[in-house]
Amino acid sequence: MRGESTDLHSAIAGPDPVLALPVHPGLGAGAPEASHGQVAHGTTVIAVKCVDGVINVGDRRATASYSVMYDQAEKVLALDDFTLLAISGSYARSIEVVRYLRHAFRYFERSQLQPMSLDGKLSEVARAVAAGLPMAMQGLGGFIPILSTWDPSAGEPRIFFYDAMGARFESAEYGAAGSGSVQIRGAFEYVVRTKSPFRQMPRADALREALRLLDIAADLDAATGGWAKVLPLARVITAEGIQDVGEAELRAAVAGLAQGEATFVADRG
Repeated sequence: MRGESTDLHSAIAGPDPVLALPVHPGLGAGAPEASHGQVAHGTTVIAVKCVDGVINVGDRRATASYSVMYDQAEKVLALDDFTLLAISGSYARSIEVVRYLRHAFRYFERSQLQPMSLDGKLSEVARAVAAGLPMAMQGLGGFIPILSTWDPSAGEPRIFFYDAMGARFESAEYGAAGSGSVQIRGAFEYVVRTKSPFRQMPRADALREALRLLDIAADLDAATGGWAKVLPLARVITAEGIQDVGEAELRAAVAGLAQGEATFVADRG
């Protein structure tokens, strides 16, 4: 059962007590604004399952046309204690939708005295994606998310992705969205078929593979930041809730990848 829907404009009218955006030198607080009428866009985000949950990884780059507008963008955002939304596309539109969804989930829980069902959450995201289609057709406000969650009724992590009209699909292993996702789509299947399904990998192995795929996307897509300059943002959902992947763990994973690539190049030489 779903409660009365909240209005998007009333939901975002006031300040959000949960969402705190960083302040970039030369820019105001909130989502980065592009110059000369251009709109800032987030690029590549990845979600992969592991043996105890779902890992979400996103590069930190926001672009406008061929310019890098911001290199500290947060693209993996919590909607509640067990739900993450990894965002790509219009950064301002994405942040607006995240604020609305947080409000909608809280409003339902307080008014109905029970959490919104997973199907209800997925439908709310679908509505928000579809509502941005007119702006997306103009090249302004479209965004494509990946929703990851821990489903307590099934006792397992789940990954859902959307098309531009709000249709949702569930993935058994992984999801990717953004400008670099097309280039690496086949690489996910290569990992699954030659190494192991992501859902059977330990957290460290799945994180390493996700970072490798993000690095490949950065090599093949100019809008994706990768991890060479700024470490990506990574968060994990398990049965205990959402956890940030710490800087030390990220640096160790990146160092392992760099060492492996150096060994590979030396062997070829």
